[in-house]
Amino acid sequence: MEGNNLEQTLQEGNIYRQLNCLIVAHLRHHNLTQAARAVASATMTPLDVEAPPNKLLELVAKGLAVEKDETLRGVSSSALFDLGAALAYGSTPDPRVSSIDFSAVQDTKGSSKSFPKHETRHLSEHKNIARCARFSPDGRFVATGSADTSIKLFEISKIKQMMLLDSKDGPVRPVIRTFYDHVQPINDLDFHPQNTVLISGAKDHTIKFFDFSKATAKRAFRVIQDTHNVRSVSFHPSGDFLLAGTDHPIAHLYDVNTFQCYLSANPPEIGANGAINQVRYSTTGGMYVTASKDGALRLWDGVSASCVRSIVGAHGTAEATSVCFTKDQRFVLSCGKDSTVKLWEIGTGRLVKQYLGATHTQLRCQAVFNYTEEFVLSVDEPSNEIVIWDALTAETVAKWPSNHIGAPRWIEHSPTEAAFISCGTDRSVRFWKEIL
Repeated sequence: MEGNNLEQTLQEGNIYRQLNCLIVAHLRHHNLTQAARAVASATMTPLDVEAPPNKLLELVAKGLAVEKDETLRGVSSSALFDLGAALAYGSTPDPRVSSIDFSAVQDTKGSSKSFPKHETRHLSEHKNIARCARFSPDGRFVATGSADTSIKLFEISKIKQMMLLDSKDGPVRPVIRTFYDHVQPINDLDFHPQNTVLISGAKDHTIKFFDFSKATAKRAFRVIQDTHNVRSVSFHPSGDFLLAGTDHPIAHLYDVNTFQCYLSANPPEIGANGAINQVRYSTTGGMYVTASKDGALRLWDGVSASCVRSIVGAHGTAEATSVCFTKDQRFVLSCGKDSTVKLWEIGTGRLVKQYLGATHTQLRCQAVFNYTEEFVLSVDEPSNEIVIWDALTAETVAKWPSNHIGAPRWIEHSPTEAAFISCGTDRSVRFWKEIL
């Protein structure tokens, strides 16, 4: 009996040591040196202990996902969200570590990879400008939002079937749902990470929740009434919270279950032109980032909602129009109306790479990684081309005609395969996929 107690004590001690090491490494990797020193001293942990970046966040995210899964098994049919068993939705992959270490390799001209050739197909047309698009986390669906206030939901398998030349079953319709419930143009969309719920943010100051497991549903089943034009939305990876980037300079954090709104208690000084063009959570939800009309990028703690770093003038005095994290959460990719796409190191705020050669000064242009993060995609407005760079060397490796009439307003890459969507001022939605 005493042997068992001793073994248990030793095991618990080992877990405590591992936890202390992860906490110290986590604080150090996020430049919280003073806090790291204090914890190291109090727990007798070496300050220079080695641990993979964001390992603690990944373990916490996985633990929360398991806990949530166990809770969901007992959820009744009257719960807030339909679990969408009919669509087998929600099997999202574990947070993946980026295969690219942008800090390890210097720019090496001539070593750029070739971007594979793609085929493209016109999918559908809205009645007005197609303004935004978003893939589901499992890559099985993509939704588009329009100035005509409608949302279209496409099933990727049906799109691929439609693109086959010898479709024997007649015409295939890839649009599986159309939602109408806004009264002004739609700005952004996002999918719930586990459940068949799509949210939209619009100029009518609302965020609407649509259940796409129900074939007949056209209207939202829940609505958040914000105080401002909702320019961007992003679900927390747990699905319990969402962020709204609005004309207000501070992102609005909502509890999805209670709809209670939280604001940062200690926001930085932000001028009158601080409206948020885009807000995005990191892979684990430990951080979020905003891109603003004042040209700044701001990084925020995902728990305390405090601003941990401001990159003022990231795009000069021009608007920062898009921003997203790398999968390893060490860098953010931003796009601005100064015709630059930039990669920033989060820990230092240092500019790591610039992707030049695409002019975008008018539209709310996006810059995105492909699903492996080996390439960066954006739009050149004057030539109406999609521009692709090697993410590591920052060399332009391809320029393709967009096939839109006028430059695309939005580009969004699949999180799971070599495919992307472009949305145009010509009202059309196009799908692009690698030619195999």
